[in-house]
Amino acid sequence: MSMDIRTSMDKRHVPNAVLIRLREEQGWGRPRLAKQFELIGRRHGIPTPEPGAMEKQIYRLETGRTLRPTPMYAKLYCLTFDRTTLELFGDLEAGVPAGATCATRSHKFIPVFVGAEAASNLGTGGGQWSYVNDQWTACRRLTVEHSTGSCQLYLWPFGVALFHLIEDLAFESVAHLAVWRRITYEQNMRWAHDQLQKLVGSQVAGQPYVLSLYWVDEPAWQGNDLHTALRLMCIPRLLVPRADNIDESCLASAALVERALLENCFDHPELVDFGMKGISFGYASWSGVVYHPIARDRALREDELVNCELSVQAAWAYCDHLRQQVENGYDPTVPSEFGWRFLRGIRSRLTTERPQETSQHRSMRDAVVETSGLGRHLAQAMEILRDCDRT
Repeated sequence: MSMDIRTSMDKRHVPNAVLIRLREEQGWGRPRLAKQFELIGRRHGIPTPEPGAMEKQIYRLETGRTLRPTPMYAKLYCLTFDRTTLELFGDLEAGVPAGATCATRSHKFIPVFVGAEAASNLGTGGGQWSYVNDQWTACRRLTVEHSTGSCQLYLWPFGVALFHLIEDLAFESVAHLAVWRRITYEQNMRWAHDQLQKLVGSQVAGQPYVLSLYWVDEPAWQGNDLHTALRLMCIPRLLVPRADNIDESCLASAALVERALLENCFDHPELVDFGMKGISFGYASWSGVVYHPIARDRALREDELVNCELSVQAAWAYCDHLRQQVENGYDPTVPSEFGWRFLRGIRSRLTTERPQETSQHRSMRDAVVETSGLGRHLAQAMEILRDCDRT
């Protein structure tokens, strides 16, 4: 079994010239073909996603980013162009893709505590920093280069820097994702630490960690398997061993564990479901967040989940720094403007409902805050800083 996680930065994409030629012979663009799929779906009783989602999948299939279609797309293509799956996609046994892939956008949040002074120096020391006005908490942003995806560095004045790395993936199983995640997490943390040391010019105070949000565009599963697979994606660590040295050789055993958990409809008491029936699937856990929009015009937007995680992880990293200081026997020293009153405001911003907030947004925020343990961290951090004020 080979490791086959494909990202948008791979150079191995081979376009499907047959699909492109058939579409262009009709004089159709991809949006028009998506509309045709919708029409064919209605005519033959095939449930289809929103046209925008189908247009994205048409692009992936034509450009080779996705090599094998899901059964739904295979059927739509065959009916639309009166061709067999063999003519359209090559050797697909019995017209069903043996290697259907899950198209997912991976958002990795990699925060590091650098200290308020270092953050101030970094933010004013050059570079194309821009103030971000659409976040829950005030910060700056800088675009940085990364070999596997697009990346931005966020900087909060209370001393937290956070890399937001976005990678487009296509994987055949949750096992593939789990092994890829475990391998790349170590690489990402080393990279983030080294990057910040170069930018700050001195030793970085904190150690990075990684938390993931997966935005599932086109799942490879259907029915109950889809529910179960998304829950597994929320806690993928279950599929890989605890050993420190994880490589692609772990994939076979991870696949066996995945198969068993799928058959038994895996669930976990710490998973929080914040999806809305008929509109979206959404799960949050200590390990991360997974979201799949069904009705895109009514579901949460991708940036809404991203903005929530950015502020939650920034606050979490700050509180965790204070915890470490106390556990090492020190009284934390922080600028007065970032003391317990500041954290009281952060807690209100992250945990209190807004008058115009939708029920979906509230459920998402509550799920992310609850599973991260941020409420406990904020309460402890406020008490720590109050104690320091009294002495």
